[in-house]
Amino acid sequence: MRVYPRAPVTAGLRQLLILAWPIVLARSAQAAIGFADAAMIAHLGKDALAATTTGALNTFGLMILPMGIVFIVQSFAAQLVGQKDISGARRYAWYGLLLAAVTQLVAFAAIPLVGLGLAHSNYTPAVQTLMTSYIGLRLLGIGAAVGIEALGNWYGGLGDTRLVLLANVTAMVVNIGLNWMLIYGHLGFAPMGVAGAAIASVIATWAGFVVVATVFLRGYMPGSVGPVAAGAGRLRWPEFTRMLRFGLPNGLNWFLEFSAFLIFVNLIFADLGTLAVAALMTVMQVNGIAFMPAFGLSSAGAILVGQAIGAGQHDLVPAIVRRTGLVAASWQGLVGLVYVVAPVPIMALFAEGDVDASELASLGAVLLAISAAWQLFDAAVMSISEALRAAGDTAWVLYARVGLAWLVWLPLSMWVVYGLGGGPPAATACFLVYFITLTVAVWWRFRSGAWRRIDLTGRNELPVV
Repeated sequence: MRVYPRAPVTAGLRQLLILAWPIVLARSAQAAIGFADAAMIAHLGKDALAATTTGALNTFGLMILPMGIVFIVQSFAAQLVGQKDISGARRYAWYGLLLAAVTQLVAFAAIPLVGLGLAHSNYTPAVQTLMTSYIGLRLLGIGAAVGIEALGNWYGGLGDTRLVLLANVTAMVVNIGLNWMLIYGHLGFAPMGVAGAAIASVIATWAGFVVVATVFLRGYMPGSVGPVAAGAGRLRWPEFTRMLRFGLPNGLNWFLEFSAFLIFVNLIFADLGTLAVAALMTVMQVNGIAFMPAFGLSSAGAILVGQAIGAGQHDLVPAIVRRTGLVAASWQGLVGLVYVVAPVPIMALFAEGDVDASELASLGAVLLAISAAWQLFDAAVMSISEALRAAGDTAWVLYARVGLAWLVWLPLSMWVVYGLGGGPPAATACFLVYFITLTVAVWWRFRSGAWRRIDLTGRNELPVV
């Protein structure tokens, strides 16, 4: 068996925050794009608002499988850095980019199918038409989005989380500027409305990818890691399939769980009316910004977990997870307090055009308060499940999240809406039940210690050379 020298790992609160703050800002910049799209399109009315926000959600659902797969690149990079195998780590960046290229080719082929898929939804014809145009355009940028995640997660595994921040801030600035020009029709452009928002997002995503890809192709490596040995760029098919072996469950986890959410929104919640959908999607946009710090903290914790496991310091992992969860939950507690104290002013930001301001603000305020409770549990789930992903325990998390989503959450939601006649607040409360049960499930799995026995990188399987 080949023996690799181990790198010492420190995993205190300071290290967690140093890694987390760029991820927090990067994820917040991502969420700000959706927030800006919703706020800047709201003047066109509830049909345009529902089509843009739900179209963005559906687009994310189409890219979530490959995005979930390339998240495992961070786990491989972190563990290989802990093993001092920097050349091996760099190859996984290329595997992520290869998957991004395949994703874009599939997206091109899927564009003609968008209208057929939406024809079976419960949206009004006006919303269907706008959403078909929006999603068809957004598919042109899916490969770039996956590429940003691949390289951002790879650099994150190396301990440099600033590159993903640079890419996403670039995308945010470009997106908001182009929204102003294309939605409203400034600087000589004709007003394009919903289509303008989609085009702005596509261009912005490619701009962000070009930034991080240029840095990668120029050979930048974090100073703490050091240079890459010659020959590191030669790709190995067994490594690529190993990435898929551990990454596919993570991608399926995201995809199938998100598919349940899309069914909930597009079929169950859509039956409650366009105003209800607009209110829920607006709440999700607000939550997207508020939750990103917790997501960033969980990602930073996963980097530290991966590096600790790669260095053979498994006993550090429980403390890392506990610290990450406490900080993330503290943040979500503060967010929940804001939701309870000032929900109406938050929702009023989106009440323009023919959207009834009082109705949207009133309904959205109730949904926002409910979301404060589920996000607290979601922070706990994310902290633990990201640690399990860093260890390579992706298959079990897939079974737990998908099983509970499809066997508990969706049936419960259908019973509440169709059986009990519950409205938007009752349907939204089903989220809370789902996240409570999921918190218990992932906590039990982590406490079992099964993650300690997983060999993600396969180093114990390699013969001596």
